[in-house]
Amino acid sequence: MTTANEIRQLVREGRLAEAALAGERMLEQSPDDLEALNVVGVAELHSGRLDRALDLLERAARVGPQDAMTQLHLARAQEASGNMAAALTAYEGAVRLKPDFYQARLHRAAALERTGDARRALANFARALKDAQNEGRWVNAATTPQRLRPLVGHAVRTVRSGRRNLFAGLLEPLVKRYGRESMTRVERCLRIQLLEEQPVYPDPRQQPSFLFFPDLPAQAYLDRKLFPWIAALEAQTGAIREELHHLLRSEQGRERVFTSEEVENQNLRGLTEPPSWNGYYFYRHGERRADNCSSCPQAASALDALPLARVPEHAPEVLFSVFTPGTHLLPHRGVTNTRLVGHLPLIVPENCALSVGGELHEWQAGRVVVFDDTYEHEAWNRSSTTRVVLIFDLWHPALSEAERAAVSELVVASGGFRVEMEQA
Repeated sequence: MTTANEIRQLVREGRLAEAALAGERMLEQSPDDLEALNVVGVAELHSGRLDRALDLLERAARVGPQDAMTQLHLARAQEASGNMAAALTAYEGAVRLKPDFYQARLHRAAALERTGDARRALANFARALKDAQNEGRWVNAATTPQRLRPLVGHAVRTVRSGRRNLFAGLLEPLVKRYGRESMTRVERCLRIQLLEEQPVYPDPRQQPSFLFFPDLPAQAYLDRKLFPWIAALEAQTGAIREELHHLLRSEQGRERVFTSEEVENQNLRGLTEPPSWNGYYFYRHGERRADNCSSCPQAASALDALPLARVPEHAPEVLFSVFTPGTHLLPHRGVTNTRLVGHLPLIVPENCALSVGGELHEWQAGRVVVFDDTYEHEAWNRSSTTRVVLIFDLWHPALSEAERAAVSELVVASGGFRVEMEQA
């Protein structure tokens, strides 16, 4: 008696004709066996017997309505028969049941493209590639099944050209406003982002996790002389610290920096007590926190005078950063070298420090330090009392006004496209 396990084993070994024959025998014994319906249905589809393929796969969908693979097989049969509306419904069912089902999403993207829905096709192609490559698949010919190589290659080209067209359209108004020469480095940045050009890091310790902008001076810690506003900010340390003390009396306005325990556990360690990193935000993901700003008018005014990196819905991040005793933020990297991070230390006990690119910096109360967080960096409070630093995001001073505007457009567009991918 044929079993479903035997059919699966034959499929895994690539013995598809034998699997189909075994499936036929299984259907004689068990007409509603899901495995057999799929195997025989797919065999009939490949043989061009569409009517029987559809009949078998529609039966399979009734038997296993929660089976994503069945939905993919049914979609392929419906598409082969010319029923694109039904095919798209089945593809949708497959990715709804299994959102990371990149093979189904790849075929769904191709079907959307054929129906003229280029924008959704682009998002689905991109999501399919991302999910597959996260598992080490579709990275090159060796990691891509031969039958899928033409479609995967088409997906790669479509995503690359689609993103380029998207970004180019956003930058064109800036070209008209500032001139073509102002976009020379931006164009190189875009080529690197689209994997058309390899990045050349002036310091190998610098590795942005998202966006690398070429030809910016690379230093773990930036020379204070580059920032003419530092003295004015440091002069307000006492007043800002008084406002901080007022906030620290209450939990109101305080937020966890990491919004889930899982991420917190991945990034924080404690000496004797559980670690805690939280903050009173003035800006988070570019959104102004009105309550904390109104509670700390001196700090808010001082921050408004700084060249904060402003990107709608993304930046700046500005906060009173609170490390409880023993908290250690593990090594990590920032997203882009176009943005720098400034610290104004306010409450600094002993045994508190920052390390950027392997270079140690011990905070001194009232003395600003600016660093490039695309270097691997970590921070710790090994004391028995709380440490608080005012953190703020800054534009790299070597960026022009035109380049800042362009980076802002690119980041917003990339974020929007990422949302489209996740929702595809």
